[in-house]
Amino acid sequence: MDADITLHVDGVPRPVTVDTRTTLLDALRERLGVTSPKKGCDHGQCGACTVLLDGRRVLSCLALAVAHDGREVTTADGLAPDGELHPVQQAFLDHDGFQCGYCTPGQVCSAVGVLDELAAGWASAVTPGGAQPRLDHDEVAERMSGNLCRCGAYVGIVEAVTAAGAGR
Repeated sequence: MDADITLHVDGVPRPVTVDTRTTLLDALRERLGVTSPKKGCDHGQCGACTVLLDGRRVLSCLALAVAHDGREVTTADGLAPDGELHPVQQAFLDHDGFQCGYCTPGQVCSAVGVLDELAAGWASAVTPGGAQPRLDHDEVAERMSGNLCRCGAYVGIVEAVTAAGAGR
């Protein structure tokens, strides 16, 4: 069964007809030609498909497009709409937070979500009970643990997220 929906992708309304079983990732990549989110494992285990959905990070390979009709989807491309890099993107460059770059769009979207979660005071598994989460290596590593980098650029990624967060 098909459904007509509109996804607001990187600030632009994008009407699309999708089979109701179509994932958000497939709607973006295959139906709308938005290739920034990558198809990695297609099982929600690698994070390459991470996008921001109404500002919160989401694994787009596990989300059904039809369930998000009318919502705002921000990809790594949408974080730099006028060609000026988002502070997280610049930090990835400054701290060698990428190597092959395949996972980078998902890492960047996840990092933006991580910094927003920290700013909101959301605890993670490593936040001491009742404490305000801090922008440190353990918090960033825990929060970014759902995004895998096959090249092993984790040191640079954690440094980039920490630096971008410190600049807020």
